[in-house]
Amino acid sequence: MVGVSEEPRRRRAPAMSPEDRREAILQATLPLVLKAGANVTTSQIAAAAGIAEGTVFRVFKDKAELLDACIQRALHSDEEVARLAAIPADVPLEQRLTAGVATFSGYLDRMWGVIGALRESGYQPRDEDHKKHKGPPIGMQQLTEAVAGLFGDADLRVGPDLAARMLLGAVFTNRMGAGFGQIAAEPADIVELFLHGALKGETNE
Repeated sequence: MVGVSEEPRRRRAPAMSPEDRREAILQATLPLVLKAGANVTTSQIAAAAGIAEGTVFRVFKDKAELLDACIQRALHSDEEVARLAAIPADVPLEQRLTAGVATFSGYLDRMWGVIGALRESGYQPRDEDHKKHKGPPIGMQQLTEAVAGLFGDADLRVGPDLAARMLLGAVFTNRMGAGFGQIAAEPADIVELFLHGALKGETNE
């Protein structure tokens, strides 16, 4: 008699530390939030993370806490800062700044994408720390400092902190314009204009 083969048992997800599990859930949730905003379901999140739905609620008290954590995760810039810090100092300045502009553009797109999708779906963050914070997000400030470091020992007319703020101000405006249907300038073009100006050649005036 031929035995009936049993259906293979579902493999359990490998054990993770609470911090790693939290990060894995956030990473699975962020793309879903970009598509569905606050309308994403915890069952969809669990499926994307490869976990049981109950696991979501062992890490986060409720969906609102998870969505607030997504906002905070979108605002963090640790990965971007590390990426810029790893650029060798002997790379030409224009290339270093182009990498900085591209990185900052990606940060803005992620941050605005997550917050915008949640806002459009009617979600209001209940994170009190987020509401109390004044000024640019801490992650944005850290990324601005990282871009200032890219100037290295360049002979600047202003300090590197001010130069970084002016450069990233142009990036900020560029990304906002793209959101309203304007053609966005490429990072290399922004850096070229920033370093060399908008005038063609020299004038005698």
